Amino acid sequence: MDLKAELVEGKVDWKGRTAVKHKHGGIRASLLILATFGFENLATLALAVNLVSYFILFLHFGVADAANNLTNFMGTSYILSIVMAILADTLIGRFRTTVISGCLEFLGLGLLAIQAHFPKLKPPLCNIFDPTAHCEKLTGGHKALLFTGLYFLAIGSGGLKAGLPAHGADQFDEKDPKEARQMSTFFNSLLLALCIGGAGSLTLLVWIQDYKGWDWGFGVSTIAIFLGVVLFVAGLPMYRMQVIKGSTNPAVEIIKVYIAAIRNRNLSLPENPADLYEINNDKEAALEAEFLPHTNAFRFLDKAAVIQPSENRSETSPPNPWRLCRVTQVENAKTLLGMLPIFGCTIIMTLCLAQLQTFSVHQGQTMDKSIANSFKIPPASLPIIPVAFLIVIIPVYDQLVVPFVRKFTGVPTGITHLQRIGVGLVLSAVSMATAGILEARRKAVARSHNMLDADPQTQALPISIFWLSFQYFIFGIADMFTYVGLLEFFYSEAPKALKSFATCFLWSSMALGYFCSTVLVNIVNRATRRRTRSHGWLAGNNINRNHLNLFYWLLSILSLINFLAYLFVAVRYKYRTAKSPSLKEEIEGDDDDEEKNKA
Repeated sequence: MDLKAELVEGKVDWKGRTAVKHKHGGIRASLLILATFGFENLATLALAVNLVSYFILFLHFGVADAANNLTNFMGTSYILSIVMAILADTLIGRFRTTVISGCLEFLGLGLLAIQAHFPKLKPPLCNIFDPTAHCEKLTGGHKALLFTGLYFLAIGSGGLKAGLPAHGADQFDEKDPKEARQMSTFFNSLLLALCIGGAGSLTLLVWIQDYKGWDWGFGVSTIAIFLGVVLFVAGLPMYRMQVIKGSTNPAVEIIKVYIAAIRNRNLSLPENPADLYEINNDKEAALEAEFLPHTNAFRFLDKAAVIQPSENRSETSPPNPWRLCRVTQVENAKTLLGMLPIFGCTIIMTLCLAQLQTFSVHQGQTMDKSIANSFKIPPASLPIIPVAFLIVIIPVYDQLVVPFVRKFTGVPTGITHLQRIGVGLVLSAVSMATAGILEARRKAVARSHNMLDADPQTQALPISIFWLSFQYFIFGIADMFTYVGLLEFFYSEAPKALKSFATCFLWSSMALGYFCSTVLVNIVNRATRRRTRSHGWLAGNNINRNHLNLFYWLLSILSLINFLAYLFVAVRYKYRTAKSPSLKEEIEGDDDDEEKNKA
């Protein structure tokens, strides 16, 4: 056996020794990472769809405030994944980032469980739907305890989202064709793990929260994340670890290019791109460096690599990195800039998702939740319908549909990443239009039965909650196409130095979507305040007198406009058609050619 061929370049084991294939990494190690991801979603997915009920019924927030607090929490969790990814790449590594994040999530859930258990730490029970009742609000130290727990949870969840996918991808060697295919399957399996963990969260955990108490619900979530961390740590001897590159921060390297291009904006570009700065003349400095060829896209960034004629620099002294950058750095910046329009066009989809996790759950609270007159389904469990479908369809899509479509398209993933994203964006617009139609139907039932002011805790509207399953089902299929497509797109298109950083673009897109949801709800309420008898389309606790159907139709129109904008940028995007060799490989290849010529 060729021992050198068994070594994995750039990866080490937990003791710092070079990782060895068939001993470290691969499918076996990735299964533990997928299981941890499943436990994390078991612990948190129910909160994404049901926490708004806890805010309204037990902490006495208004509907709009509860929705905004939830979307702010979710957005913070996703945006912090970028910060945690930078820490993982430059300081502590993805393994340690995942363990630390899991402990913070454990702590946050524990604090929430304590507050939910002790009555003195939250307002007294009160019927918020009674207009004559004066329900106490959460204030002072009790409010501080709530947000401390929530944002410990947000930091931990963001760190797990940053560390687990990238650490899972580290278990495969992109240069090995077999492991490269396994890596593609791993990304599809991430969504499958989310769905399996989410299925337990949306059924068992939501039922516990609604019928056994939120202290039990938070307690079960705490146990779930504890088991996930233990399982993850148990795989330590099997993992391939990335080598921490210290100060070589990909985000900082990109920022240097933009600043250098601005500082050099008055310089003229050379006619020959070969005259731009690169380290290929210094073989020792270039041995471990990645090399990317020059492209003609975004030529204004090339000024970051223009060597100033007046610069009096010796050959051995390094250039000012904030004024002169390598061509490879510039190409990395170009790639990032080219992906930003795609990134921007996916924000609106998460904005729509936020409504299914907030207002749609509140819709379900007012509807008939019984099944065969013996069991009542919690409204927050409705997403189990698309989740159950995805558990079946993801393996079928990955193992049957993709190979079949590949025969006709020649694309390794069946359809291109951008086509996959586009399908999901269309379906999200359809989902919002469907939600608007069903909400109009629900309100019509309330009006015809004189139940506009009915207390949903005691009087359910005579319309089944399963009508809402249509909007959840359509959006669930959109999830499979867009979010997995985005994760694969960002990872595959990003240069080598940016791959782990790029996996967080998906979470950043979702974060901005949640924050935009908060802004849009406030804007809609203010803009419609004078045109309604209440304080806006979405204000107040009585959803029967709100105009949620109009808000859903607005989102559908915005989604359609967004899709047209996406088509405009997607057809102009040029894929990175081939992976460029490292400069080390080019130099070694040149040396081999020289030896052959001498011979």
